[in-house]
Amino acid sequence: MQGRSDPQREILDVESVAGHLLPAGGVFAFLAAHRRELFPEEMFADLFKAGGRPSVPAEVMASVIVLQTLNGLSDSETVEAVTFDLRWKAACGLAVTAKGFHPTTLTVWRGRLRRSRRPNRIFDAVREVVSQTGVLAGKTRRALDSTILDDAVATQDTVTQLIAAIRRVAREVPDAAEVIAEHCSAHDYAQPGKPRIVWDDQGAREELVDALVSDAHRLLGHLPEQELTAKPAEAVALLALLAGQDVEPVEGSDGTDGRWRIARRVAPDRVISVVDPAARHAHKTRSRRQDGYKAHIVVEPDTGIITDTVLTPAAGADNSDAAAGVDLLLRDQQLAQPEQPGDGWEVLADSAYSTGDALEAIEAAGHTPIIKPWPLRPAVENGFTLDDFTVIEPHGDQPGSVTCPNGLTRPITTRRNVTFGASCRGCPLRARCTISKTGRALALHPLDAIIRAHRQRAQDPQFQTAYRQHRPMVERSISWLVAGGNRRLRFRGTERNNQWLHHRVAGLNLRRLLALGLTRTDDTWAMA
Repeated sequence: MQGRSDPQREILDVESVAGHLLPAGGVFAFLAAHRRELFPEEMFADLFKAGGRPSVPAEVMASVIVLQTLNGLSDSETVEAVTFDLRWKAACGLAVTAKGFHPTTLTVWRGRLRRSRRPNRIFDAVREVVSQTGVLAGKTRRALDSTILDDAVATQDTVTQLIAAIRRVAREVPDAAEVIAEHCSAHDYAQPGKPRIVWDDQGAREELVDALVSDAHRLLGHLPEQELTAKPAEAVALLALLAGQDVEPVEGSDGTDGRWRIARRVAPDRVISVVDPAARHAHKTRSRRQDGYKAHIVVEPDTGIITDTVLTPAAGADNSDAAAGVDLLLRDQQLAQPEQPGDGWEVLADSAYSTGDALEAIEAAGHTPIIKPWPLRPAVENGFTLDDFTVIEPHGDQPGSVTCPNGLTRPITTRRNVTFGASCRGCPLRARCTISKTGRALALHPLDAIIRAHRQRAQDPQFQTAYRQHRPMVERSISWLVAGGNRRLRFRGTERNNQWLHHRVAGLNLRRLLALGLTRTDDTWAMA
């Protein structure tokens, strides 16, 4: 059942005895004075059933969760802080002699929140404070950005993943252990770890990979047909994925003879660990690779308030900066409910957000994209780019056409291809246009007109001034997000880490509001 705090303070209540020592305008002092208003007990009533032992009061646990993520502590470190740090006791309304709770209490609370209909209610509570204060009223800009957060597990090689996946199927799928004993012989799957082979011998490694992949295929093929529940079905699906993502038929094989080797490429959406199958390889830059997840944020650049956030796997088209960022922006627009409907924002972002789909969605929502265009790369160094060609889009029954820098015009095909071909022969500008023997050819994006118009707007000095002045401010919010060792995640899976991210942002926003002058007057939140 839901626990409740005693409204009568104890004699040794830390806030009563030493609350005046807490720095004014800090998170500890704020929670000591206003945790009940910020996290009222009815806000968490749906997490509990009638009867049973009372839980730790909701206002206490919500305050602890905010302080934990704000300070980047583990569960055991958090309990120590609640037990021995007077600032934490004051913030939570505890007496000097109050004992801390068990670390698993935090696990239970996070689980209840995660499984509820409002898993991000702590973040939403702080967002409601932002709304009531009006701190964002009249703010006409939003900035989009993302950062890679390192996963909490070790990246595994192909051999380790295959063995671990087969062992998991043996544990979770009925009758799988008998199938493995009868049909799988590349390794003793009752034992963890890798087989003992000469790892410096390439032939031995290739033979092992071939045998493990064949075992995986035989296991999948001989499993009895049965209706599987979620966990066994997930184990089978993961094994099927791993059996194909890192391997290819050996040279000279068409794949039907069951001979396999490690592929000479990396799968674009490669699973990197069976311990956390949602973690992915990511390239924030061409030279820097990280493994983990991607945190996407929408920021009001003048105040530094993060208005919305989400965590996704670090790879995949649906998780790209442009796709996830625009979804966040549109959701933030729905929640913001601007005082003047129809007045859009200036949306600031780097070139990762300058896709045609993103630009189209932002403009359709009534916003103005102040987004750095993706740089055009000429086919020849210092030669002509796509913007040097004049494009007339198809309209009604009129076909489209493209005119090259030399004045030659060619039609746009139904697949949006343009071929100049033989017309390039003898062209005096060919050396600056193409090195292809068959002449210049173009493949136009379906939204080329939107992308081209945006590149033209980006040449406007006012556009460039707005971008240079306001876009860098989002980097400040990113640095706050990952400060204090918080770039490395503590949990496995998208859902748990997304919950952590929302709690972290709630703490950062609360701290930022206090820096801007958050007060409570006449039962409402306001800015001093």
